[in-house]
Amino acid sequence: MDEFESYGDFAYVYDELMDNTPYEKWCDRIVELIAKYGVSKPERDSEDLLDSEKNLVLDLGCGTGTLTEMLYKKGFDCMGVDMSQSMLSVACEKKEKSGSEILYLCQDMRELDLYSTVGTVVSVCDSVNYILEDEELTDVFSSVNNYLYPEGIFIFDFNTDYKYREVIGDSTISENREDCSFIWENDYDPDEEINEYDLTVFVKEDGELFRRFRETHLQRGYSVATMKKIVEKSGLDLVLMMDSDTDKEVTATSERVLVVAKKGKEADNTFVVNA
Repeated sequence: MDEFESYGDFAYVYDELMDNTPYEKWCDRIVELIAKYGVSKPERDSEDLLDSEKNLVLDLGCGTGTLTEMLYKKGFDCMGVDMSQSMLSVACEKKEKSGSEILYLCQDMRELDLYSTVGTVVSVCDSVNYILEDEELTDVFSSVNNYLYPEGIFIFDFNTDYKYREVIGDSTISENREDCSFIWENDYDPDEEINEYDLTVFVKEDGELFRRFRETHLQRGYSVATMKKIVEKSGLDLVLMMDSDTDKEVTATSERVLVVAKKGKEADNTFVVNA
């Protein structure tokens, strides 16, 4: 059995195991939200430096770049940030195949370091749930706020504490496929609001032989009230919260919540190109 860091070998089977993720729906909704609330336009290669910043979309926690590629195909100039080099390697393979001009950076979102402001920041598929402390998530959101172009927006989703506590916590999920199978064991700590899941993956490599490897992930479930406080404390202005699965109002049983926040008027504009 091989032990390794999160999203190491798993990165190379991630897309296969996540093939039911509604990326196309998410992408279309993000485009609609940008058009309604944001400043970014699907226009690349502008000669105006400010327009090039305003139209830039950052996919924060981009993983293997599936959503990033979709947004690029919609016409947006895109950048992807992820802390897993293995995930970015897969993203770069997609980039080479598609011919896109997406810039990928290997960074921890808690230490975000961009070369310019961006018009839109997107972070979906549980990325913010990997930040386990209120203070650290506030710092992440504050950094996003500082890097946003004036009137720019931050679109992100998060799994709620309800989902971990009542739906997947202390459960075991498994799936058997022809070339790749997995066992996903959850252990939820209600006091810390943290879900630990141990993922065991079996991948067919030679003939009928399978290689087994494991990863352990920790994710924090956030309540809607806590997330509102973190957004406000970071300096962002809350625009919208809705149930990500139903596109309707958030309820006590919402499992994934989508948030739109706008750059705060009092934000520090330290991070600008050529500053």
